[in-house]
Amino acid sequence: KKPFCLPPHCVIVVMRFLHLIKPVMCVLPEVRAPERNVQFKERMMWTIITLLIFLVCCQIPLYGIRSSSSADPFYWMRVILASNRGTLMELGISPIVTSGMVMQLLAGSKIIHVDQNNKEDRALFQGAQKLCGLLITIGEALAYVMSGMYGDVKELGAGNATLIILQLFFAGVIVLVLDELLTKGYGLGSGISLFIATNICENIIWKAFSPTTINTGRGTEFEGAIIAMFHMLVTRTDKVRAINEAFYRQNLPNIFNLLATVFVFVIVIYFQGFRVDLPVKYERYRGHSSTYPIKLFYTSNIPIILQTALVSNLYFFSQLLHKRYPTNFLVKLLGKWQEQERGASVPVSGLAYYVSPPTSLAEILYDPFHALFYLAFILITCALFSITWIEVSGSSPKDVAKQFRDQHMEFKGFRKQSVIKVLERYIPIAAAFGGMCIGALTVVADFMGAIGSGTGILLAVTIIFQYYEMFQKERGSETMSFFS
Repeated sequence: KKPFCLPPHCVIVVMRFLHLIKPVMCVLPEVRAPERNVQFKERMMWTIITLLIFLVCCQIPLYGIRSSSSADPFYWMRVILASNRGTLMELGISPIVTSGMVMQLLAGSKIIHVDQNNKEDRALFQGAQKLCGLLITIGEALAYVMSGMYGDVKELGAGNATLIILQLFFAGVIVLVLDELLTKGYGLGSGISLFIATNICENIIWKAFSPTTINTGRGTEFEGAIIAMFHMLVTRTDKVRAINEAFYRQNLPNIFNLLATVFVFVIVIYFQGFRVDLPVKYERYRGHSSTYPIKLFYTSNIPIILQTALVSNLYFFSQLLHKRYPTNFLVKLLGKWQEQERGASVPVSGLAYYVSPPTSLAEILYDPFHALFYLAFILITCALFSITWIEVSGSSPKDVAKQFRDQHMEFKGFRKQSVIKVLERYIPIAAAFGGMCIGALTVVADFMGAIGSGTGILLAVTIIFQYYEMFQKERGSETMSFFS
């Protein structure tokens, strides 16, 4: 019998998708890879320059907006998406992260065929990812303007509306280029990780030392937890009550929130060291052996990033629908929103409410079902996203076993054919359990009231730890090159 195979025209259709990107490759922004080895100091310099450009863009307001006082649909996700409302960084890293996820899922599920060993295919795939990111940027900019976030469209006029969209588009191009500048080897890490960590750390420092004064009804208080504590100790006659209020005051950052943040930082760093080292040997080099580490956080912070993207899109569409159809039953089922002070809008019922974290221990006691639902949602989604990601990102047992074959490696004490069985014993468990651990740490941080949300803390710690490992690796390689 002849083996079954697809007709030739089917294969051509699958292969032609990336070829459709060729005509637009010449107009897509691109950073050329360095032709020489970039020294560590130079990479540090470009990383700092990239960070400064991002921070400046976070402070430049959008020209032409009429109002930014309406409810913010991304209030909960601003810190994690590295965005700043009413500025050039309004969209933050949302378009580039979304385009990356979409293209990885399409490639991993074999909907589009990409040969990563083919240089042309890699270039076309990166071009398709950029094009997708730019299209998402335009789509999100249109949605923001048409939804009335910057004022009524009729009041803005066609000129101002177009100008706002162009500003957001060019800001998206800047983010894309800065991220590519670092990932191509001119800097350290990636722009996405750098911007997320910077935004979260900036938020934590601001909540701790902010000199902004707020009238709470009990008198004027400082927003920063540490400054507020010293101010209360100086101005209040009852020092015990002042300390108690500094630790447990409501609706503003307090010392307990700050201590919870430090506690979560330490716990996450501790868990980063959990791993299994599997001894390996090389067929071509007898006597030479090493280890293959499988970390507990096998997929790093990817599960929490995907979960954040899912929830942020749910919040966005739920709030837009609630604004237009507040009495519709299905819209109420998706989420009912209520505006609060300082332009914040929070879910008070529906699915959006139950997937949002409880803001205090009192809220957990008042509505325990909300806390249990949120816990189950985080654990399940993080585990599922982690398992899915190893399949679509090329880090599954089958993919790692192929890398072992290509590099002529095998595990000590096992036959060559048993490599995939050994990997299947560890990788899926590390992915699922590690994803659940990340989800559990996120819930603990949220329940304790850590500053910047549990998701933000997890992202910041994992990214900072990655940079620490990167620094150690670079220093080690420079030391080796110096002695050689």
